[in-house]
Amino acid sequence: MTIPEIYQQFIAGLKETGFLEFIAVISGIISVWFSRKENILVYPTGLINTTFYIYLSIKGSLLGEATVNLYYTIMSIYGWILWARRNEQKEHIVQITFSSRREWIGEVAFFLSFYFAIYAALSYLKRDFAPGAIPWADAFASSTAFTGMWLMARKKVESWYWWIATNIASMPLYFVKHYVFTSVYYLILLILAIMGLAEWRKRARHNLLFAKESS
Repeated sequence: MTIPEIYQQFIAGLKETGFLEFIAVISGIISVWFSRKENILVYPTGLINTTFYIYLSIKGSLLGEATVNLYYTIMSIYGWILWARRNEQKEHIVQITFSSRREWIGEVAFFLSFYFAIYAALSYLKRDFAPGAIPWADAFASSTAFTGMWLMARKKVESWYWWIATNIASMPLYFVKHYVFTSVYYLILLILAIMGLAEWRKRARHNLLFAKESS
């Protein structure tokens, strides 16, 4: 596809953007902004986003992404509970921290298990039920998102690395499905994820230093 063809598809896609997709995109951007700021409003705004995207993903034969958004919905409730917990000093119990080497191994294993499971399921469904599915790409975007959401609920800095991978994979995935506005949305999320990574790294270092001084 040439650059002029991509541009024409982009313009046509923007004109075809529906109201539900628009609301999903805006609520998603707001949610990521709140997550970058470590604000608990990341979860109620995120629930609006995931609800709409479950419907849009099924409609576009992006079954892996639909599964991701269902998972997001469940993890948003879980994360909301974790982020709201405070100790007797009214301090948040879950703090932003870096993953240990052992935790990194677990995170990669978590990603790989979901990738192969989703890829196998989509490859099977593609034959009879979802001919428009792209198993390898959908599985990658889905499994990185699964990992990122799990780590974000636990306030791990590394969640942003997985979000960056998700956003990079999702841009072309949604573009070819003619959800152009959503493709642009993932570009915005990519920028916010890079900013979020920088901010969470700084907060994690501060928390680590505070913990050493308190011990």
